[in-house]
Amino acid sequence: MSKTDVIIVGAGLAGLSCARELQAHGISFQIIEASDDVGGRVRTDEVDGFLLDRGFQVLLTAYPETQRVLDYEKLDLRPFYPGSLVWYEGAFHKVADPWRAPLAGVRGIISPIGTLADKARVGLLRTRVTQTSLDELFQRPEKTTLQALRDEGFSDSIIDRFFRPFLGGVFLNQELATSSRLFEFVFRMFSLGDTAVPALGIQQIPLQLAAGLPDESIRLNCEVTAVKPGQVTLASGETVTAAEVVVATEGPAAARLLNQAVAAPASRSVTCLYFAAAEPPVTEPILVLNGSGRGLVNNLHVADRVARTYAPVGQHLVSVTVLGNPELDDGALATAVRTELSEWFGNQTGTWHHLRTYRIHHAQPHQPPPSLEPPQRAVRLENGLYVCGDYRDNASINGAMVSGCLTGQAIASR
Repeated sequence: MSKTDVIIVGAGLAGLSCARELQAHGISFQIIEASDDVGGRVRTDEVDGFLLDRGFQVLLTAYPETQRVLDYEKLDLRPFYPGSLVWYEGAFHKVADPWRAPLAGVRGIISPIGTLADKARVGLLRTRVTQTSLDELFQRPEKTTLQALRDEGFSDSIIDRFFRPFLGGVFLNQELATSSRLFEFVFRMFSLGDTAVPALGIQQIPLQLAAGLPDESIRLNCEVTAVKPGQVTLASGETVTAAEVVVATEGPAAARLLNQAVAAPASRSVTCLYFAAAEPPVTEPILVLNGSGRGLVNNLHVADRVARTYAPVGQHLVSVTVLGNPELDDGALATAVRTELSEWFGNQTGTWHHLRTYRIHHAQPHQPPPSLEPPQRAVRLENGLYVCGDYRDNASINGAMVSGCLTGQAIASR
């Protein structure tokens, strides 16, 4: 066996989770990462004193794998309000979780975001998914999320005004074509825990995973151009060998490196715009949804209302999510978004300063049925070659970390 037992290509959540598992078993490893820091798609940039996550991302604190692995106290998690503000017919309507915000939940009974029967069905769905084991949820008949909602009896009004923008922001598609298995898993997580962000940005999650690894075990700014069992080739021409190689990149990159030995997953893209504002358009730590069925904006929130550390004192950070990748250039898109939101918030949007736009082409693997049949794909491709990532499990922080852990366990058991 070589000096390094395992090479891991990619320092995202899956690669870091694999490394931690190998470390626990006393197996040496080296992570090779093309970018300048760990995290993969889970990164945070500091711009003019603002913390900008690369795309709106949250941690669902009920995720079983993150509960097992992460130190929530050290992450200094800041929760969102348990509900949403929905823009519909020229007004905002609060939709609250009645189990966590009972008064607002009662008030929401008379809102136009769904019928009274719809609100009762939300409670029935919540009861079912929280009282069903995760194994059972992932064995239920797989259909699209839209079909699952219709089978539960939800009306078109609540589907169009709430579920399309809310789940559209989670799964990055308003068609609600994502597997019902993933929908029920995520709905369970929303029901059982908080929706939160670390006070210093979403990248604190991978940074915490990396913190316990040996410094010399992570090589940054090293692009891998070829992979085969027991060997990787870098863009510099250097060849690195080990007994085992793990490809822990996002799905499209893994497919390229492995010459399509694994199929590239379909990708969902998203565009996230950040604006600095002198006044917050909303004062609560709440997600704002576009329930109108028109326009560019899917959802937004004021990041510093959730965690004050996201913006300098005296300023506010507005995060806006647009699904897909609009053809407008960044300047024109920012102008169009501000103009659209002036209908929601008035002329103040004209004073917002555009900080940055992130266009994330592979923000998430698209997982329509039967993508989660089986719920987990094999991590071992052949002797000396493994693969892990959210596309091998389910499209979530939890799925990425579980896939990496299972890969480390598979190598340790050989």
